[in-house]
Amino acid sequence: MPDLAHHLPLMNERKVVIIGSGCAGLSAAIYSARANLSPLVIEGIQPGGQLGTTTTVENYPGYEHGVQGPDLMAIMKAQAARFGTEFLMDEVTAVRLDRRPFEIEVGGQTLRTASLIIATGASARMLGLPNEAKLIGRGVSTCATCDGAFFKGRRIVLVGGGDSAMEEALFLTRFGESVSVVHRRDKLRASRIMQDRALKNPKIRFAWYSVIEEILEKDGKVGGVVLRNVQTGEKTELPCEGLFVAIGHEPNTKLFRGALDTDEVGYLKTVNGTTATKIQGVFACGDAVDHRYRQAVTAAGSGCMAAIDAIRYLESLE
Repeated sequence: MPDLAHHLPLMNERKVVIIGSGCAGLSAAIYSARANLSPLVIEGIQPGGQLGTTTTVENYPGYEHGVQGPDLMAIMKAQAARFGTEFLMDEVTAVRLDRRPFEIEVGGQTLRTASLIIATGASARMLGLPNEAKLIGRGVSTCATCDGAFFKGRRIVLVGGGDSAMEEALFLTRFGESVSVVHRRDKLRASRIMQDRALKNPKIRFAWYSVIEEILEKDGKVGGVVLRNVQTGEKTELPCEGLFVAIGHEPNTKLFRGALDTDEVGYLKTVNGTTATKIQGVFACGDAVDHRYRQAVTAAGSGCMAAIDAIRYLESLE
C-alpha cells in the first residue's frame, strides 16, 4: 500500500470523509481532526441533525442548566473546525464503495476518500399535519426520554401502538397527569407484556379507532388535538399540553442500501461491536445504526468510536 500522506494530494481526495453533521458526525470529526486527518464533513440539508431543530436539551452531560440544541451543535462544530475539520453544506447524491478510493458525488463534483464515516442519522416519522413541524419543541415531541420531564403534571397525548410507543407511554406516566394513547385500531401491535403493562396503568387511557385530525395551538404551544373516529367519522376535541409522536423512525441510509448490510427497517449493521461495516474502510455510527437508544450522548460516543476505528484502519494501510 502507498503511504496515504502522499496518496491524497488533491483537495477532492481525502483521508476521511464524514457524511452527517449531528452529534455522531461532529464527534467523529473532532477525534479524526485531532489525529491530523483533516476530515471533511458533508453536512447535508439539515446541519446539526435532529438536535439542530431541538429546543432545550437537559440530558447532555456538561450542561447543568441545559442547552439549546442548535447552540450545542454550533459549539461542537466550532470545536471540530478548531482542529482542522472542513465543512461542505450540501447533500450527497451517490456513493460508490466498490472502488478505492471510495467515490462520493456531492454538489456536482466527485470526492474521493480512503475512508468513510457514515453518520446520516434517522428521521422520526411524523403525522404530516399542517402545524406539526411548527410546534416541534412547543409541545410536539418525538422522544419521551428527551422531553418527558418538561410535562410534569400536564395532559399528554401519544400516537402509536408498537412496543416503543408503549415504552414511551409508560415512561411519560412518571411526569404527566395523564397519557392518552391514540390508535387507529382496537388492538395494539406491541408485545403482550408491553400491552398488559400499559392497559393496567391507571394513568394511561386509550382512544381506540382514532386518528389525530388536527393539532390545536394555544399561545404558540400545543393546546389540544382533534380526534376523528375512523369508524363513525365523529370528531372530538381532546385538550392536552403535550403530543408525542411514536410511530417509528426512518434511518437515513437509502444511499447505502445494496452496498452495505442493513436490518429489515434499514439500519446499518456493524461488525462485532465495532463501527466497521462489511466493507473495510467504511464505518457507521449514530442513529443510522442505533435503533435502541437514539440519544445525543450515545450518538456522540459512537462517533468517537468510528473515528478511532477509521484512524486505526488508515494506520494499517501505511
